[in-house]
Amino acid sequence: MTDKRNLRIVFMGTPDFAVATLKTLIDNNYNVVGVITAPDRPAGRGQKLKASAVKEFALKHDLNVLQPKNLKAEDFVNELKALNANLQIVVAFRMLPEVVWQMPEYGTFNLHASLLPQYRGAAPIHWAIINGETKTGVTTFFIDEKIDTGAIIASKETEIKDDTTVGELHDELMEVGSQLVIETVKQIEENSVRTTIQTQEDDLKTAYKLNRDNCKIDWSLPLDTIYNKIRGLNPFPTAWCYLNNGEETSLTVKIYGVEKVKDEHNLDNGFIISDKNELKVACSGGYINIKEMQLPGKRKMDVKSLLNGYNFSESAKLL
Repeated sequence: MTDKRNLRIVFMGTPDFAVATLKTLIDNNYNVVGVITAPDRPAGRGQKLKASAVKEFALKHDLNVLQPKNLKAEDFVNELKALNANLQIVVAFRMLPEVVWQMPEYGTFNLHASLLPQYRGAAPIHWAIINGETKTGVTTFFIDEKIDTGAIIASKETEIKDDTTVGELHDELMEVGSQLVIETVKQIEENSVRTTIQTQEDDLKTAYKLNRDNCKIDWSLPLDTIYNKIRGLNPFPTAWCYLNNGEETSLTVKIYGVEKVKDEHNLDNGFIISDKNELKVACSGGYINIKEMQLPGKRKMDVKSLLNGYNFSESAKLL
């Protein structure tokens, strides 16, 4: 058996999803010589500068943190070179310029929250649920000049249940992914990596960036499609639509927890049926039974609390 490589790792990431992997690297006593994360950003009502989740964790563990605005800037590239890393690990960061990902001797690999080549892009966890998939997973791959197309190192599959929300799947993949990164690092450490080139398939699904438009509910779509969309956006960034309730029109409401009820009816799509305990919305093939909802200017509420203080008219409708 060959001697293990002495790894000097630079870690790149920003949100909570990346923290789990950084923690696992530290817990396994890997030498993390630098952490690259996003600059502090204004947040909250006071718009005070807030550090990323990765920065907060890194500082607690006395890790060296860099926060470049421009990844191609000469000053940053020189700082990165000075760390003398031989491996870079990327989890939920941003696209790297070639000068950065080509720098370390043993390469730069990324953890992606899908079974590549499916769901390349910004929001793979959300779109797997929105599209009604029954399985997904995580993949590690060496970065190349395109987005999520590099040679695959390893992958691990996980089940998506019929009631799984994006929040639940996010947390599961965060843990599964951190373990896959450790397995990948061990392979690199032992020089035993065997990569697989990604296939060019005709039926590839893309994990498009989420925006206001593609998070809006279309109540003319089938029951399962609407149900999958809502749970695929719960709790973040959240599915939304308009509410017309008597004289109140075009109110923007957010919908969180839901159940689906298959049933035949002749009601208009979006028509609301409510009593003291239940709020359900008609659509093609049945009803969406709303469990949690947020009205404009209000906090998220369970439906019983909502119905205790808010009345829906007989003609109320979601659009």
